[in-house]
Amino acid sequence: MGGSGAGEAVVERMSVSPLLLVGAMVMLAALDFLGAVLAKEWAEGRNHWLFAAGLVAFGALFAVYAVSLKVAELSTVTFGWIVTLQVGLLLLERIRYAVELPNGKWAAVVAILVLQAYLILAPNGSSP
Repeated sequence: MGGSGAGEAVVERMSVSPLLLVGAMVMLAALDFLGAVLAKEWAEGRNHWLFAAGLVAFGALFAVYAVSLKVAELSTVTFGWIVTLQVGLLLLERIRYAVELPNGKWAAVVAILVLQAYLILAPNGSSP
């Protein structure tokens, strides 16, 4: 009875290397970041090569995400990806597009990130 059950899949995901998990999160954020920059640049200049490159970036993002979910939990991978992406895009807007956020908004960003971490990383109550 060597069937591949849900319990075996969870055990396999739990044994993934933290370095591999972080690498997947960073790769997802990098591809999403690249796609976002290409979309922004395409919107400003309408260069068809930027549009095509964006399609490739988001196609690669989907592939990396799908493979990542074979070895890690959906919420954990997605959380790391989104947090990395959010911080990267805020920094890009500040550096490349000269968008200035007041201190109150930066405080809100930090609070949101902390709350997101709590939602994903804090233990859940016991199930009935």
